[in-house]
Amino acid sequence: MTGRAIMLQGTGSDVGKSLLVAGLCRIAARRGIGVAPFKPQNMSNNAAACPGGGEIGRAQALQARAAGLDPSTDMNPVLLKPEGDRRAQVVLNGKALRSEEAAAYMANRGSLLPSVIEAFDRLKSAHDLVIIEGAGSPAEVNLRKGDSLVSMDVLPAELADQIAASADDAGDGDGAGDVAETAVAAEGPWVLVASASGLGKRVPV
Repeated sequence: MTGRAIMLQGTGSDVGKSLLVAGLCRIAARRGIGVAPFKPQNMSNNAAACPGGGEIGRAQALQARAAGLDPSTDMNPVLLKPEGDRRAQVVLNGKALRSEEAAAYMANRGSLLPSVIEAFDRLKSAHDLVIIEGAGSPAEVNLRKGDSLVSMDVLPAELADQIAASADDAGDGDGAGDVAETAVAAEGPWVLVASASGLGKRVPV
């Protein structure tokens, strides 16, 4: 069995995503759907022990209970436990891996991605639905390459040219394309493009 997955994203950090995911897990479970929560990376000193060993963020343990499940390290494969302003203990699959400065973690975190994907795949194979809690917001322009680890994808700046070219092609002809483009620009959907300077731009699709 391979389940489906949906992701809940917010308008920013600390806006209630964890509680909403817990609520969605409870709703799905009450409807007879085999559901599990998933947050690839969490930063918190509020950890919960898993019956099978290891620890995860307390929010994911709450989400597991809402889904009618025992907490599992697969639900939060990367847990960062702050040890200071710029240092944290890295917990991988429920077990302490190392402590490192923020700069070192940013440089090395790509090595954790295979473990994150494996945990996600195990959840998908065991449940009908996996509800992913995103980190931060897709509208936060401080996201950079490598943030797929926290389940956010920011499109590269080069894609903006392709989108713009497609919009130009749609505008050729009798003017109907221009009307359609204007409507899309007003109502969405959009993608967030990170420029080389680090600024974000909302571009209609």
